[in-house]
Amino acid sequence: MYAIVEIAGHQFKVEKDQKVFVNRLATEEGKKVDFDNVLLIGDGSNVTLGAPAIDGAQVSAKVLKHLKGDKVIVFKKKRRKGYRVKNGHRQALTEIVIESITASGAKKAAPKKETKKAEPKATAPKTEAKKAAPKAKPAAKKATDKADDLKKIEGIGPKIASTLVEAGIATFADLAKAKPEAISEIIAGVRGNHVTDTWPAQAKLAADGKWDELKKWQDELDGGKA
Repeated sequence: MYAIVEIAGHQFKVEKDQKVFVNRLATEEGKKVDFDNVLLIGDGSNVTLGAPAIDGAQVSAKVLKHLKGDKVIVFKKKRRKGYRVKNGHRQALTEIVIESITASGAKKAAPKKETKKAEPKATAPKTEAKKAAPKAKPAAKKATDKADDLKKIEGIGPKIASTLVEAGIATFADLAKAKPEAISEIIAGVRGNHVTDTWPAQAKLAADGKWDELKKWQDELDGGKA
């Protein structure tokens, strides 16, 4: 009969009276030790496989002595760095002898009972008064939807046109009603020397559709200045 058993983190195939070197055990020399994490037991043609361990199976052994394994040299080197380190290591081992392999009936320590935590009582959800959702305000119409091309006014460029539209002056009619001083304040942040004196009059002609008259006048203007 043989068994595959886990001992000190390693798996071993063991038989009765076999001596095995395992990682150092905490058991004193001469004492017996049992291993119940048996993964497989073979007896002739009968093979019992655990899932993962076999319930009730056990391997009993006796600790013979504690010792250290052969020295292992660990050498580290880094090329072109001048780094060289040499260390030695001897693994702490325990020699045991297998005394018996039990396929079933081994007594295992009873697992500790887990105390169930009291489940919190389910509390009825509080009914919260639903707040009336504020009515969505109708989106304000963009001034650019009905804006005229203010760049047709002599002295107005794209930057000034967009600045006027943002200020609410989006059509020729709006510009015709505005005072030159107010227009100058609106476009104060736009670079350049802008003369706004003729802009309302030009816008009045554009609003009335008098394009020929406006074109004739604009030929005489220089940047909106007469």
